[in-house]
Amino acid sequence: MASTALLQQAYLAHRDRLLRFVRARGAGDAAEDVVQELWLRIAAAPDPQAAAGLAYMMRTADRLMIDRYRAARQARLRDEAWAEAQPGLADNIAPAPDALRTIAARQQVEAVEQALAEVGERAAAIFRRHRIDGTPQRDIAAEFGVSLSTVESDLRRAYARIVDIRRAIDEA
Repeated sequence: MASTALLQQAYLAHRDRLLRFVRARGAGDAAEDVVQELWLRIAAAPDPQAAAGLAYMMRTADRLMIDRYRAARQARLRDEAWAEAQPGLADNIAPAPDALRTIAARQQVEAVEQALAEVGERAAAIFRRHRIDGTPQRDIAAEFGVSLSTVESDLRRAYARIVDIRRAIDEA
């Protein structure tokens, strides 16, 4: 029991110096965490008297920093290797879809275009201005010379047709 108290007293006496040491070794914002981990390591040491020495604590802190550096390096190398194995990911380019997905997407676009044609030219144009161009409904109403409720009604009709198409695609 006395050796544990001696160890704690020594640790507290050298804590500020250990904190500066791990910061100088690159711990940055994690310095407090490293010093806490250091305490856990030296508290579990088989010889508390030896662990109470400043040299022992500094060497343990040094090993902790080496372990953290190695772990961070391995994580970075693993992430880089994974990114390189993914086509286009390293260049922020999504991989090209396969032929089946391309055909299915084209068919879905055609179905949506057909559905918009069925709701009428004005409703389709209002839908495109609002959903694709991002134009507010008030501006669309002024642009088309119709009331805001007409714009909302046209949008509801277009949305209803697209929802119908979406359900048909999901069921297929």
